[in-house]
Amino acid sequence: MDQTVQPRNYKPLIWIVTIVIYAVVALLDRMPAPAEAEAYDWTFLPLLNAIFNSFTFVFLLAAWYFIKKRNIRTHRRFIFAAFISTTLFLLSYITYHFLTESTPYGGEGFLRSAYYFILFTHIVLAAAIVPLALTTTARGLNRQDARHRKIARWTMPIWLYVSLTGVLVYVMIAPYY
Repeated sequence: MDQTVQPRNYKPLIWIVTIVIYAVVALLDRMPAPAEAEAYDWTFLPLLNAIFNSFTFVFLLAAWYFIKKRNIRTHRRFIFAAFISTTLFLLSYITYHFLTESTPYGGEGFLRSAYYFILFTHIVLAAAIVPLALTTTARGLNRQDARHRKIARWTMPIWLYVSLTGVLVYVMIAPYY
């Protein structure tokens, strides 16, 4: 009798999670903040977002280091830690943007251009990383090692960029909160 394990089909879950995240972010962006939210100072949340992005960046670097050392078990733990910190970031981000108005960037000249370039690439790649990271993880969990490595070559640098630029965006806009 063949003892091979059938890989789990994570595709429906990946699609559902991706669509739900996109929909929640889009809907909350268009909804007005509740009037009672103005009674509180929510400006601590962007700092929290930057902290979560920093943790994600460090966890991803550690995961990359351990996979290069062929330590799959520790690599997997750091990837899951990165998912946890990214999820906490997303919850904090959604909360902040639901409860407050958008903060305009006040810089000028080169810094203004740099800020908007970093912000634009951050947003576009953050949207792309959702299905990429989920697909990469699913392939790793299913031990589809060749397919996992093939997509991880794209996912890891993009996810690192998104987490690092999340911190840079915070540092650049923090004076204007």
